[in-house]
Amino acid sequence: MIDRDLRARAEGWLEEGRTAVLVEVVGSRGSVPRGCGTRMLVAADAIAGTIGGGHLELEATQRARSMLARDETDARRETYPLGPALGQCCGGSVTLAFAPLDAGALTRWPLATPLLHLQLHGAGHVGRAIATLLATLDVDVDWFDQRDEGFPETSDLGSAWPGRIRRIAIDTVEAEVRHAPAGAFYLVLTHEHALDLRITEAILRRADFAFCGLIGSKTKRASFTRRLEARGVPAAAIERLTCPIGMTGIDGKAPEVIAAGVIAQLLAERGRIVQRESAP
Repeated sequence: MIDRDLRARAEGWLEEGRTAVLVEVVGSRGSVPRGCGTRMLVAADAIAGTIGGGHLELEATQRARSMLARDETDARRETYPLGPALGQCCGGSVTLAFAPLDAGALTRWPLATPLLHLQLHGAGHVGRAIATLLATLDVDVDWFDQRDEGFPETSDLGSAWPGRIRRIAIDTVEAEVRHAPAGAFYLVLTHEHALDLRITEAILRRADFAFCGLIGSKTKRASFTRRLEARGVPAAAIERLTCPIGMTGIDGKAPEVIAAGVIAQLLAERGRIVQRESAP
């Protein structure tokens, strides 16, 4: 479960008066399933979130439910050697904090920063498949289409759209490009090539975009390159245009397959950006 969603679940449980224990990874050494700051909620009859599964999570769940059964209110920490004690092949060790779920626990629980901010232009079959996968990730999405009827009421899986995916029907979608934050990601896959071109031009004229992906073939890229050059878009900006979109090596033209490749590409690009920014 996404950290922001898990935090919202915790708020809901508090409002309901539901007793639970918050389990958090607060330390680790070596190879471990999840990093520091990973959390899960444990109630007597439910679990939300995960700290990595396996024997570690089983032990953590039993410890938390023992605290609930004994009505323990003191926070505690436990360190688990994954290999010797739990038989997990990770080989590292994890330190877990156990604390009653209360207002103080929420105060100490910071709001997570989204993985990325994306402008998604187009609500056709591929756009819907991409949005469906994005709904499972901690991303902020402004999803645009000119057609009021373009957006489905639910994801392709039938689930409600989370609030972090904002569906916006507006005529001049290319004008919305300027409202994205610096370092935003963009995907352009509308129902009209002329509209694709206007949106792409608006993106490339921004010097601060992290990624600009355009659906289409190599032929479409060549055509757009000529038109963008004729409009005076700098060559360096055009060079940064990604078209076709999607990770190489993923074969298939079904919307769901394309969406999987595109999401993998976005996450890989985000990873490269994080590495560059953290390099000494």
